Amino acid sequence: MTSSCATRVMCPAPSVVFIHEVVQRKELYLIRISKGRSPQLPLSARFLCTRHTTPTPGGRQTDRGNSGQADGQEGVRNSSNRRREEELWDGAAKGRGKSSSLWQRTSPPKSVFAAGTAKRTTEMLKRKAPQDVEQHAGEPEGRTRRGPAKVQPPDRPLSAADWRTLKESMGNSQRFDIQMMSALFTSGAELDIAKSLLTFVAMETGTLTYELLLRYLTLCVSGGHDAEVFDIYDIMQGSFSSLETGASSLFIKSFSRTERWREAVGILREVKKVFTPSPRNYGDIIAAAMLNGDMTAAWALYDELIENGLSPHQETWDALYKGARETEEKTGKKEAEAVSQSEHRERLLGILLHMRNNQIYPQRGLTSGIKTWFESLMGQRWAGSWTSASPKGVCKCCGSELESIQLTVEEYQQLKDRVMADIIQGRDVFNKTTPEELKRFKAFVERKPAFDVVVDGLNVANINRDKSRQSETLLAVVSELEGQGLTVLVLGRKHMLRPSRSWDKHNMKLIQQKAHCFFTENISEDDPFLLYATLHSGNHCRFVSRDLMRDHKACLPDGATRRLFFKWQRGHQLVLDGYVAAGRRVRFQSIPSYDTIIQMSADSWHVPYDDTEDRSTYEVPQRWLCLTAKH
Repeated sequence: MTSSCATRVMCPAPSVVFIHEVVQRKELYLIRISKGRSPQLPLSARFLCTRHTTPTPGGRQTDRGNSGQADGQEGVRNSSNRRREEELWDGAAKGRGKSSSLWQRTSPPKSVFAAGTAKRTTEMLKRKAPQDVEQHAGEPEGRTRRGPAKVQPPDRPLSAADWRTLKESMGNSQRFDIQMMSALFTSGAELDIAKSLLTFVAMETGTLTYELLLRYLTLCVSGGHDAEVFDIYDIMQGSFSSLETGASSLFIKSFSRTERWREAVGILREVKKVFTPSPRNYGDIIAAAMLNGDMTAAWALYDELIENGLSPHQETWDALYKGARETEEKTGKKEAEAVSQSEHRERLLGILLHMRNNQIYPQRGLTSGIKTWFESLMGQRWAGSWTSASPKGVCKCCGSELESIQLTVEEYQQLKDRVMADIIQGRDVFNKTTPEELKRFKAFVERKPAFDVVVDGLNVANINRDKSRQSETLLAVVSELEGQGLTVLVLGRKHMLRPSRSWDKHNMKLIQQKAHCFFTENISEDDPFLLYATLHSGNHCRFVSRDLMRDHKACLPDGATRRLFFKWQRGHQLVLDGYVAAGRRVRFQSIPSYDTIIQMSADSWHVPYDDTEDRSTYEVPQRWLCLTAKH
């Protein structure tokens, strides 16, 4: 008897006489039905298997054996932490041209965009937060908030009778087998215990569900029991019409690390019929091809991965560099293979260019592999060193000057056009303002001279916790900028003009004397106005704000423009360094003069690498690999 989609293979009714014969093949217990076998079950399958639900092509299953790294780059923070982090951002920038006299902290260098800053800020907030010692007051002693007690797996294989007793002690849960197999995986239990559970379930119910087999498969793959995986593959292939993402990914991973790695390519082809394989799927087989010396297959799969618009995992790149390095050592200077080696070298250099164009930072392990590959190149003499850059953008190892953070004329115009179209005039901008107000602001900007600095007034005023000092704080910042001979625009809201404890009338009058001011409606959003005024004034103009503009960057249409925006932002955003206090000079965090991106010249490469797990997506590394060619 089968389900409508022929994915549920049931055992005969209890009235039909049949015998369970427990046999052992390659360490895996299989249930062989001698009588009453369902005619729909292929002879090659020896489990009576049931899939509770039909797999959805492309649907993701939890891949515990494959979950080492999520696709794409890390550094994600939750929204509440982000808001709290942004509230404490203090600092920013080294000016150029007219604003080059901006006083800034130079030792030690500090920036909101430096790797690890967000992590340190979060830790500081936790230290300052009051301890909620009464949070659980009144709760019974020993009570926790974790819900029901976790399933405790046995520490040895059990007989069917022992498993039955254990199941009854846990209330005869219908999902006992699933919960127990998950607990065995989590606890890292021995494989024999999981096998005894499978035997019990098969004898108890005459069926093993797809879900249970998938959990067992995950346990086998994570434990490196690849021979066991081969048996499960035969069984599931013979019992089910199709395999969904989770099972396919696990099989690809396991097959790829064995002598049967080429079969993983066939599994990948089947996957491609229903959904796009993941970067991990490709990466597992690419690593296998490189390990087995088939560089042609490896690069063909890599090209396919890129053509599908996927971003390779760092382990995939590492495998390509490692395989190429080993090939260099084996082939030496054989002339017959020189042409092939040259092609592979160009491909590996192309990976660095891909990272540059997509602002990807290799992790320390991958960077070490890149360094070793360069130093292994036959006929060339490369030397790699771990280093950093000076505040002026000079490599401390080789002394070469790094690329400027400043945009070219073409880049600036491209960014300005996109920001004007997608952020300033985007369809969502009028949710927080009106066409009339934006038109009035544009006319205001046209009448004024080009600004040197645009200040987000409300954002700056809220730096200090004492809300009674908002106007005083803003005045101190404006006075510092005006004292340096800069043309300043302050963006505020109309409520700031109403005298109050926070907004002193005298302070606000002084601000309007020292700077040009534009006050929007109280419901309006400041950022589009700030971006418009800054970009309209020219490439020299900077802006003062703690807002990291992530929402606005996300409005831009493509990755290249978003990266251009981030480069412009790092070179133009001034962030206050510390709190503004009476008698203390206003300081800004330094803006680096160089761009943090992979760079190359005729005889050198400079690779910024990620040496911390605390880097958020909007932060850039501080450490570099310097590669120089010796002549």
